Amino acid sequence: MELRGAAALVTGASRGLGAALSAELLRRGARVALVARGERELMRQVERLRAEGGEAHALVADVADKQAVYPLAGAACALLGPIDVLVHNASELGALPLRTLAETECEDLARVLEANLIGPFRLTRALIGQMTLRRRGLVLAVSSDAGVAAYPRWGGYGVSKAALDHLTRSWAAELEGSGVRFLSVDPGEMDTRMHRDAMPDADPAALAPPERVARRLADVIAASEAHPSGARLTLAEAA
Repeated sequence: MELRGAAALVTGASRGLGAALSAELLRRGARVALVARGERELMRQVERLRAEGGEAHALVADVADKQAVYPLAGAACALLGPIDVLVHNASELGALPLRTLAETECEDLARVLEANLIGPFRLTRALIGQMTLRRRGLVLAVSSDAGVAAYPRWGGYGVSKAALDHLTRSWAAELEGSGVRFLSVDPGEMDTRMHRDAMPDADPAALAPPERVARRLADVIAASEAHPSGARLTLAEAA
């Protein structure tokens, strides 16, 4: 995929991997709409990107909010035109500290699923029509090894990521031959606020910087046609 001039929508983009990936896409010539819940942090990130000379737009929205998704999709298209790349990066861990399933409240699990699964479904559904009409587009879901391996206290998050992987495969199967491609990518463990929230005792030196991961993820996006639509990748496999 040619990134220069492409319109990209990245959720969870005010910090961590989402912020780093947005910056990397802009450096490669893409135009980017950054989505996050926190206005102040999001605006600071967008201002930094604009100072570098890129076209960056801030859209304050919660992808877990059903009422926010269609206005979000409309605003992104109004700012950028038809979306070429949709990155589902926003994620919710659930109650902290992480809890066993027996300790997890139904409402907490529902919140994780709304943010990590239902939100991406709604946003894809809101944008997929214009992608299929143009017969082009990439929808990339940021996954996790917790969606494949079962870890104690990661049950709700892991279930949501496993379902997101399968949702990605299902979209790919239903839209095979449409020109729209779907991938899910496990970026590995990173030195982010989310990781610190989940594992406060982890050694940051053992974790990858989001900026390095973002460069590799942007490479995957640029070379997305090299992978079967619906594939689940790890960055090591995709290198």
